[in-house]
Amino acid sequence: MAFPKRGPAVSSALTGSALCLALVLGLAPLPVRADEAPLGIGIEGFAYPYPVRFLDLMRDGERQRLAYMDVPASGTPNGRTALLLHGRNFPSSYWEPVIAALSAGGYRVVAPDQLGFGKSSKPVAPFSFDTMAAETVALLDALGLPRVDVVAHSMGGMLAVRLARNAPARVNALVLEAPIGLEDYRFFVPPVSNDTLLRIETDATAEAYRRQLMTNYALSLPASAIEPFVALRERVKGSGEYPRWVQSFVNSYQIIWGQPVVHEIPLVTAPTLFVMGENDRNAPGKPFAPPALKDRMGDNAAHAKALAAKMPNGRAEVLPGIGHLVHMEATARFNDLMLTFLDGN
Repeated sequence: MAFPKRGPAVSSALTGSALCLALVLGLAPLPVRADEAPLGIGIEGFAYPYPVRFLDLMRDGERQRLAYMDVPASGTPNGRTALLLHGRNFPSSYWEPVIAALSAGGYRVVAPDQLGFGKSSKPVAPFSFDTMAAETVALLDALGLPRVDVVAHSMGGMLAVRLARNAPARVNALVLEAPIGLEDYRFFVPPVSNDTLLRIETDATAEAYRRQLMTNYALSLPASAIEPFVALRERVKGSGEYPRWVQSFVNSYQIIWGQPVVHEIPLVTAPTLFVMGENDRNAPGKPFAPPALKDRMGDNAAHAKALAAKMPNGRAEVLPGIGHLVHMEATARFNDLMLTFLDGN
């Protein structure tokens, strides 16, 4: 997944200018680097670490395709399957080190891209965590998986909570890695219109997105570690369907803000482990909050401890010096906590 570092997105414009000049002068077009070429909104041509399959679904009267990786155990199979639920800013490919650890530990691993993300279709109607949970159950049904262990990161943690509430018989245990939704963002952030969000996301430069990830996520990683995700987003801008991608991405913000799960977390009965970065104060919508409320948002480690104490079977582990991408910042420690917990449940 390594991409070279580069500045704001000008490659598409330069490529177009070079092509026009070549045509005027009768010259052969300048070649486009493979790692800078535009991508479709299904990020076709972007390699995942394991084969990708698709499940046909219907949402809002449109045919959709849900992409997923299905990785068999490489160690002695234990008869269990781990379902991995990604965060909002990442394709499921970023689970590679976690998939490897689970597979070596005897688990079959299923890692989908939810509709709206990665290689899956991009619906443009409003999103719903209930719908996403039902689509996840449809994937489990299609794969013949009556019960799974769930490992979820960031926004995936909100989906995991809704999945555990809506289909409790399907969830054996939960590992919530730096989940968002541990507070009700409506209490701090006013509603933000789709038009405003569309303008902000459309105008975001590569440098602004890079800074957002490094700063909002308080990452202990070098910037080069997140460059693949920055480059990926820049390449998607070259797609003719980019407006559809942006609308789908904005839809995911609206469910994070408008469909809280924090009030349901104490009701989750499955054994649950929160794995939190001590430095993680990520809180979606924080830039829109009034100054008096902004600093009160995102005390995620403390929220996780408090919520775990209210659950029938919950606990929280906080990793010092770590931000929001725990499985990338502290891979060995995260994998050890995850496997120890799952193996014990």
